[in-house]
Amino acid sequence: MRSAAVMTGPLQFAKVLLTHLHSDHITDLNDIITMRWAMSPVENALSVIGPVGTSGVVARTLAMLTDDIGYRLEHHDDLSWQPPVDVEEVSDGVVYEADGVRIIAAPTDHSPVRPTVGYRVEHEGKVVTIAGDTIPCEGLDRLCLGADVYVQTVIRRSLIEQIPAPRLQDILDYHSDLAQAGATASRAGVGTLVLTHLVPAPWPGTESEWIDEASEHYSGRIVVANDLMAIEV
Repeated sequence: MRSAAVMTGPLQFAKVLLTHLHSDHITDLNDIITMRWAMSPVENALSVIGPVGTSGVVARTLAMLTDDIGYRLEHHDDLSWQPPVDVEEVSDGVVYEADGVRIIAAPTDHSPVRPTVGYRVEHEGKVVTIAGDTIPCEGLDRLCLGADVYVQTVIRRSLIEQIPAPRLQDILDYHSDLAQAGATASRAGVGTLVLTHLVPAPWPGTESEWIDEASEHYSGRIVVANDLMAIEV
């Protein structure tokens, strides 16, 4: 799931942060809900933060899980409660503050998908910005300002423009391309630009081409993300 989570221990989420409600960014939400519920020894609500509309998506996800929930309740004698999920819909401002961690949301621009948000995570003087799908906008600039790490979903415009498929061409106007991601990083003075959710998926060994293209607009460190990567700041 291309969103974010605040971890409190192995396989335990304190918060799940959704940037927007496109299916490719929330497809694993049902598994997180199910496994947290089924594996918790006591009732333990999952906290989900996301843009307006998140409550409806969670309600429909739980409805989709009706059969699965019934199977598990029938099978496990010590599981006697429905999956508890607390949803907070956000748009702008502080959405989480505890144990030295502060998370701020701001509106982004993925129109016609709206509303969408990004997040700024602050801890012990370090800042990570999680942008999600968006083009450059005022809210994104606020989230990125002075960040140590800026994580941005990106497209490679030069490749997409060569593919004569209207639905693929349509993505050009609501995702940051490499030039825009680099320009945002440069404008905000971030320390490291992390490229993720790359479209079209790069052939193995061509990741440096993506970095080179972004570096024409940003002189800092650029990293192409992969699963479970750790970024040091």
